This record gives sequence, C-alpha cells and structure tokens, in this order.
Amino acid sequence: MEDELTVSQGRLMRRGYTTGSCAAAAAKAAAAMLLSGEEFRQVKLDTPKGILLTLDVLDICRAPGSVSCAIRKDSGDDPDDTHGTLVYATVSRPDAQPPAEGYRQPLTASVEQAVSGVEIWGGLGVGKVTKPGLAPKPGGPAINPVPRRMITKEVQAVKARYGYGGPLRVVISIPAGMEIAPKTFNPRLGIIGGLSVLGTSGIVEPMSDRALIETMYAEMDSRKANGYEDLLVFFGNYGTDFARDGMHLDVSQAVTCSNFVGELLDYAVLKEFRSLLLIGHSGKLIKLAQGVMNTHSKYADCRGEFLALQALFAGAPVSVGREIYGCNTTDEMTKILKREGLFEPVMAKATEKIDFYMQKRVHGRLQTAAILFSNVYGILGETEQAQELLERQQGRDAAH
Repeated sequence: MEDELTVSQGRLMRRGYTTGSCAAAAAKAAAAMLLSGEEFRQVKLDTPKGILLTLDVLDICRAPGSVSCAIRKDSGDDPDDTHGTLVYATVSRPDAQPPAEGYRQPLTASVEQAVSGVEIWGGLGVGKVTKPGLAPKPGGPAINPVPRRMITKEVQAVKARYGYGGPLRVVISIPAGMEIAPKTFNPRLGIIGGLSVLGTSGIVEPMSDRALIETMYAEMDSRKANGYEDLLVFFGNYGTDFARDGMHLDVSQAVTCSNFVGELLDYAVLKEFRSLLLIGHSGKLIKLAQGVMNTHSKYADCRGEFLALQALFAGAPVSVGREIYGCNTTDEMTKILKREGLFEPVMAKATEKIDFYMQKRVHGRLQTAAILFSNVYGILGETEQAQELLERQQGRDAAH
C-alpha cells in the first residue's frame, strides 16, 4: 500500500483499509476473472483517499456463470474486531443460479443500478438494516453509500475493459460477520445478522477518533429517525451498567459518546433534539466543570485542580486542598470531601459549572442535564434539570 505509515499520537503507525475497500477490490477481481476467464492473484484499488492499494486475491472459486474471491481485511495499527476477516464478492451474470434463500438481502432496484448495470446484494455475514436513520434503507444490506459507489465504479470499469455490456450481480459476504457483529455497535443501530460494509475514504487511520465520532453520529441519527427527541447518553459501559442496574433505566436506546462531549452536544443541536441527559462517572464529568469537552486523559486532567480549589473556597485548610490535589481518583477525592464535611458545597459548585458549560456549548438551543455517579458512593450530584429529564426518560420507558 502506498503511504502505509502515518503519524498518530506522536508515533509512526501503519494505516489499514476498510471493509468497503475489501468489498470493492474483491468485486473488481471477481468480475475480471468472470469476464476474462483468467485468474488474478493480486488486484489494485484506487481508494477515495487517493491511496493505491495492491491486495492479494484469496479463495478463488468458479461456478457456472459466476466467480467468487476474497480480500483479507487489514486494520493496520487501529484496534478493530474485523482485522483479519475475509470479505468475499461473488460476481455473476443475472442468468446464473442466484444465491440460496436466506443468503442475501437484496437492495431495492434503483436508478443507479439501472444505469450502471451493477446489482449489489448483501450475503452471509453482511447485516440487514431494520430501522430508519442510516444511509442504507431498512430491509436492505448494511452496505454504505461510498462502498456501493466503489463497487459499482470498479465493476463498471472491468465491464468496459472486456467489452461486456450486460448487467452483473455482486453479492458481498463476510462469513465471520455473524460472530463478530455482537461485539460492534450494529445491534444498537438496528443492524442484525452481520457487519456493516463501511468506509468513506477506503483507508483506516490508526487510533482514529473520527471513527468513534462517526459511530456516535450514526447512533444519534438512528434515534432521531425512530422518533426519539430526548437523548440518554453515557460515556461507556460504566454509565450503562450503573443506569441499568442502579437506576433501573432502559438503556437499549442510549447513545455512547466515549470522550466526545463537544461533538455530542454540537450534533444534538444540529439534529434538533429536544433534550440530552448525560449520566457519567465523576472521573469524566468533573472535567466538564472546567469546560473540557474531550474527556480523554491525553487532552486534560483537571479533576484534582477543580475539586481542591472548590474545597479551599468552601473553607478547607491548605493541607486538605493539597491532599485532594494529590489524589489519583475522584473516589479518593470524594472520600476526603465527605470526611471534611465539604462534599455538598463542592458538588453543588461542580454541577453548577457543568450545567453552565453544557449550555454554553449548545447556546441554549437544547435542554441539557448531567448526573454524576461513583461506583463506590452512588449518585454524587445532578444539574438543575436532571430530574425533569430523568422523569422524561422513565416516562418513555413506561410507555414502551
């Protein structure tokens, strides 16, 4: 691959390529083998990012009127459950034997297909979309628009090269996808039975924050399309588990924001949600009291500074401020605040500042609230409108 290395987080790291690139490359190779009668062990693919891939063609299989082959997914240095999986394309003429029932979810015929003469179907291990709000339509396979365009472009080019003017059917499958899919966000997005074929650039950037943000956006799009006006949001599993087990909330339609609170709030305004309730561990949410909108520790860690300063403002001696400042966790800090009788005023100031910075980010165009918790001490504090938004979530749960 050209431009294989990139700098990420101060290190040289290896790029990978997406499931969309794998699908397009496999389709190109299978189409070329079908129309030429030859066998190709490598295929070149120009990605939307402008990086040229040279990929090995694996597991070639011929049948009357069709050829299938696979490309192995390489995620580079980005941790990814799909790394190493085989992405298959089976290319056939329409008069060839179609895949067995239950093996595919065909796309509705479109103008694009009629013009290009390329039908794209989803096969084994490619998820089926069941809810609105995603780019692929409900009932069709979870093959996103850019990969569809890449597949169409490559197969059309092969048709032109070999002078074939008829239609071709392309079935994309990822046999390992049924096993991998439960580890991904797909079930929460209403994608069942397999993986999504993804990628807007064709390239996987190592340690990509953008991929996490795009996943969050997709979750929010899905909630909006399904009629949800009030978002329930967690940073990750801690919040999900606490809200489900400790607060008895239905978390099935919640959104995960990871560390990206700023992007979360911005997109909630853009999509015109009515409200947003963020429930999070104090180790994350205390950072919002200082206006920090990306809570990853590599960007900022102001927890001790904020809580120590507020303790001093509430009357703590300097020695207690230093003790708080020297703690590693907010649970340790909370223990000291409770011991000194300072917990209530300090937490009141923390929730006030969290409320202020969330509203500052959304410019008053979205009702926002936050609830802080600790696995040791339970709920620590909540912003002014938290109870109202919590009751709204509970009312939604009761209605469903």
